Amino acid sequence: MAIKWNGITKGNLAEELTKVIGAVAWSEWGDAMEESEESVEVRRLTGAMTNEVYQIKWKNPKSSGAEDRKVVVRVYGEGVEVFFNRDDEIRTFEWLSKLGHGPRLLAQFSHGRVEEFIHARTLSATDLRDSKISALIASKLREFHNLEMPAPKNVVLWDRMRYWLSEAKRLSSPIDVEEFWLETLEEEINMLQRELSKDSQLIGFCHNDLQYGNIMMDQHTSSITLIDYEYASYNPIAYDIANHFCEMAADYHSETPHILDYTSYPDLKERKQFVRAYLTSTGRKANEEEVEEVVEEAEKYTLPNHLFWGLWGIISGHINKIDFDYFEYARQRFDQYWLRKPVLLVSSIVDHCHPTMNDS
Repeated sequence: MAIKWNGITKGNLAEELTKVIGAVAWSEWGDAMEESEESVEVRRLTGAMTNEVYQIKWKNPKSSGAEDRKVVVRVYGEGVEVFFNRDDEIRTFEWLSKLGHGPRLLAQFSHGRVEEFIHARTLSATDLRDSKISALIASKLREFHNLEMPAPKNVVLWDRMRYWLSEAKRLSSPIDVEEFWLETLEEEINMLQRELSKDSQLIGFCHNDLQYGNIMMDQHTSSITLIDYEYASYNPIAYDIANHFCEMAADYHSETPHILDYTSYPDLKERKQFVRAYLTSTGRKANEEEVEEVVEEAEKYTLPNHLFWGLWGIISGHINKIDFDYFEYARQRFDQYWLRKPVLLVSSIVDHCHPTMNDS
């Protein structure tokens, strides 16, 4: 079988993928794929920033009137193992699949995997501002947080950030270390952990990357599916809600996908609506005090979100070949951290100010 794998250049990966797709076609549907390039369509999906993602489509050979066969191929990015343990991520993927969340794992190969194609559309940046869709996302997120996963229910956030910081410093030049204030960030992480950690805070299984591209909606049933679990772990639920709010400033399908527009950050009314939909999704009532408490906690958790994705941007800028200005993205996340810190942590002693703030 000869398939044109445009853009895939890793060694013999194209040949390996052709065999894997052929095996999936046979094991899933009993189809013997036609041996021609024209019978198979390979389309790269945009918006992914950790892996390369492709939709593979071919004709159903058993019936001319039947739907095309489709699968999703995920080719792992270079060096991204620094961000998470790939074996743990695969186990999470398989466990969630067993629980009825997300696509099934169909096959694995040396540099990636083949996933079930979900017949739903990926959301856009504007979809997140639709109040009805936002409420559906909130409800699904509450369901996700309540999942019982085979992992200790310990907060992963802080230790992961410390590890990423050490990797960011290792990869960066002295000039970059100084520009991004990397030598000060361990103290910032420690301070945030002290300030934000509470015995009363709710811990759940968090997605940790709830951007619109990781949310799909069935057009017929309006059911929501969360996909891509590379960063999923137990964390404070307020951190996950904050992550979703921060992602509303992004449009990864624009001409400048690395540019964040914080005028698009949800206002207080939107944040309350989301939290209210989240809290009431299980059928119980939530009073205004409870809604405000979660909104306030989530707002404070935007701070570690900015540091988390700022560090991700620096590391990605060194190891990832995807066409995305990771360093500029990191710069914006760090700038937002230093801008918002004195506003959100007014009770804290602000030991460090961003240089741009000193100049104002």
